[in-house]
Amino acid sequence: MTTPPALLIAGHGTRDDAGAEAFRDFVRQLGARHPELPVAGGFIELSPPPLGEAVTELVEQGVRRFAAVPLMLVSAGHAKGDIPAALAREKERHPGISYTYGRPLGPHPALLNVLERRLDEALGAAGRTPGDRADLTVLLVGRGSTDPDANAEVHKAARLLWEGRGYAGVETAFVSLAAPDVPSGLDRCVRLGARRIVVLPYFLFTGILPDRVRHQTEGWAAAHPEVEVLSADVIGPEPELLDLVWERYEEAVKGDLRMNCDSCVYRIALPGFEDKVGMPQQPHFHPDDDDHHHGHGHHHGAHSHAH
Repeated sequence: MTTPPALLIAGHGTRDDAGAEAFRDFVRQLGARHPELPVAGGFIELSPPPLGEAVTELVEQGVRRFAAVPLMLVSAGHAKGDIPAALAREKERHPGISYTYGRPLGPHPALLNVLERRLDEALGAAGRTPGDRADLTVLLVGRGSTDPDANAEVHKAARLLWEGRGYAGVETAFVSLAAPDVPSGLDRCVRLGARRIVVLPYFLFTGILPDRVRHQTEGWAAAHPEVEVLSADVIGPEPELLDLVWERYEEAVKGDLRMNCDSCVYRIALPGFEDKVGMPQQPHFHPDDDDHHHGHGHHHGAHSHAH
């Protein structure tokens, strides 16, 4: 029987000791879940162990093949450049090893469900009924990047969180490198008519940046006592996150790095759209776009075949 490739988890890194330990503990949990293969994890920067040390740990256990999964919600510079560069360097340092590289984690329905749970918990802690969402505006706060595609992924997560869940709205802000920042995002929510806001950090674990989100939220709330503002927790090492990392591992091992089907209503039962799962797809056109309907229909047909 062929030995399955090992699993290497690549993290961003943080100056926050609790956040770094949360990552290391998560790697240990994955290893305990999957005793049939070696599991190791390391950081790109800021925290020990570095990614190269994690690769060396695997090699010293006799590993020659592994799949690397970035423990990151969006594909920004680290996932697109730094991790592949680090892995290429390790391949030179350890002749004879080979690896495949998985894709980032979000936005995935399982993580959206955890975010929804975090919102319910924040409401419950404030004595509010979680089911009362019609007047609740959510501000989803991402890390922020100089990569517009990465920032767009946070907007996509916000839209998917809004769809079918009954919130008044889900707006987006960033804690660094991109606009709007947290205070500006809260201002925007108010201009749109919000009177109850939950600020939801789009982060996997605790750390300096999620702490900054909470501090900025509290500062803004103190200056705006007429608006009810609550803070939700980060995603955390939930079972859904463990399952998703394993799903990304299996994709990488099989070479099944598909187009984005995680949020496709024809494959995944998303809230409010459950009846679309498995529906046959037919070419169609939009009545207000006659000039392009042939091309659109062809694209949609190709999309359904890709699924």
